[in-house]
Amino acid sequence: MRLCRPFPPLLPTLQVAACALWFTLCSPAQAQGLPPEVDAALARAKIPREAMAVLLVDAQGQATPRVSHRASVAMNPASTIKLVTTFAALELLGPGYTWSTPVFIDGAVRDGTLYGNLTIQGQGDPRLVLERLWLLLRRVQGLGIHTIAGDIILDNTAFAVPAIDPSAFDGEPLRPYNAAPDALLLNFKSVVMTFVPEPGGTVARVQFDPPLAGVQLQTTVPLLAGECPDYRSALRADFSDPKVIRFAGGYAQSCGERVWPVAYADPKTYATRAVQGLWQDMGGKLNGTVRMGSLPGTTAAAYKPVFEMRSAPLAEIVRDINKYSNNVMAQQVYLTLGRVLTPPAPIAGIADAVTAPGSFEASHKVVQRWWTERLGADDLPVLENGSGLSRNERISANGLGRLLQAAFVSPLMPDLMASLPINGVDGTLRRAKTRSNGYAHLKTGSLNEVVAVAGYVHAAGGKRFVLVAIVNHPNARAARLAIDAMVDWASRQ
Repeated sequence: MRLCRPFPPLLPTLQVAACALWFTLCSPAQAQGLPPEVDAALARAKIPREAMAVLLVDAQGQATPRVSHRASVAMNPASTIKLVTTFAALELLGPGYTWSTPVFIDGAVRDGTLYGNLTIQGQGDPRLVLERLWLLLRRVQGLGIHTIAGDIILDNTAFAVPAIDPSAFDGEPLRPYNAAPDALLLNFKSVVMTFVPEPGGTVARVQFDPPLAGVQLQTTVPLLAGECPDYRSALRADFSDPKVIRFAGGYAQSCGERVWPVAYADPKTYATRAVQGLWQDMGGKLNGTVRMGSLPGTTAAAYKPVFEMRSAPLAEIVRDINKYSNNVMAQQVYLTLGRVLTPPAPIAGIADAVTAPGSFEASHKVVQRWWTERLGADDLPVLENGSGLSRNERISANGLGRLLQAAFVSPLMPDLMASLPINGVDGTLRRAKTRSNGYAHLKTGSLNEVVAVAGYVHAAGGKRFVLVAIVNHPNARAARLAIDAMVDWASRQ
């Protein structure tokens, strides 16, 4: 390695020449363009170089980028934008931040009956899944409540989110990744169907979780002979009527046990059906109904919840978001930033200020302010919902690179690093097959016409690099080999 030290005192004429020589030898090398193997992979995929942006730079920012190709151009990053949402949340909320789901009762409990209403107030928990909803209702029963004479009220007013058509983004309304955010997000608004063939029988049993009140569920399907085909197609499922889930086909014995999650066809009624169905499945009785509603501010101030369900800490939530690229969880975190960090507004005639519902607009302001104060005014990302499930979100490779460099020297680096998929090992990269398997922690991104990675590469020589690679092109999926080549090249430096 060349070592450059300040030169000793020289005659004035020699000092000028020595300065020029020192600058030539010791100034950082210029960033190179795309490595030849990456260029070759792009050519084979028939994708122009202008469709790709790449940045490879020392993780601690101590040298000129090794590779910088169109790194200043704002591009659609797909799910790599989750790095902005999750790192901002780790810094602004803290890795130990948790969400509360308080439960209120407004009547007396006598002989196992609540003579009044029970209210469950959502405050944005990103992972209030079936098991935790069961625990919440079990805690209600632990209060001695087995019959509710009034209603169960579900309050999701902590977020103000516009109505979202789940089919609008890509025409796939039954894909769980298209679930809309909700302050009381239950089980990602999805139904999980488990198919289990009866040993020596003629049918496969179908279990639905959670059980949905008022929905007719077909609990068996005929068994088919032969090898396991595309079992979902063979079932010929019909989800067109939200009140009936039926199958016109069958299920191959050789498929064994399979689990199929689908987004419920009528997401507006999902929460009420899920809570009522699960409460009754647990032996609870309800004389009234389960309905959406709100807990008035005066009531919230006058009564304390009988208990609160606390979420997992943010650091754990961030791992789920980035390892598995969970869109709706990312949006829940993004909306929480706006809800928690927007100053409460005073209301005339009310002593206490009132927290405004979380909104995308409030979150935009919070994240832009954080970016400007933390990273400067350059490379500001364009955000829509903070998850990457968007045609409008934009950021440059330089922007993501600066964010990752800041995170690398932050005390929160272990939390962010641990959340990133490991190449060829887990998360969205578990099936990667490259020479650099195990050497890179990379957030992936994929949409129609977009493929991207952003994260850290642990090079063979012991160096740590930040790598960002984004392709925006109609044939972007074919560029995966070019990105793999870039990751491999970086790992050899």
